[in-house]
Amino acid sequence: LQLQASGGGLAQAGGSLRLSCLSGDSGVFLGSFAIGWFRQATGQAPEWISCISSSGIGKYYANSVKGRSTISRDDANNTVYLQMDSLKNEDTAVYYCAVYDSGYVYYTGSYPYWGQGTLVTVSS
Repeated sequence: LQLQASGGGLAQAGGSLRLSCLSGDSGVFLGSFAIGWFRQATGQAPEWISCISSSGIGKYYANSVKGRSTISRDDANNTVYLQMDSLKNEDTAVYYCAVYDSGYVYYTGSYPYWGQGTLVTVSS
């Protein structure tokens, strides 16, 4: 199972970006899975930031992004999104999406499949 994260880039502090997570395999329907987003800043451990249930009803956020981010899914387009608003310098990181299996949603070990990351750089 392969995932692809995209949508990163350079943004101004206070601005917005929308990240997308797609299946790298056309035969895999992401709607069957809960999907999480993590980020990793240079020299730091991966940080869980959000997760959405397979139904799309359950949405969970880390305190660091709560109120500034919205996770959603579009099953018709087989895509999970992470809308990030009011960006801060500390949001600069590589962002990854991953398939959730079981366990704590904030634990990297609960996600057996990861995509390649997309770099978000926030400048003042």
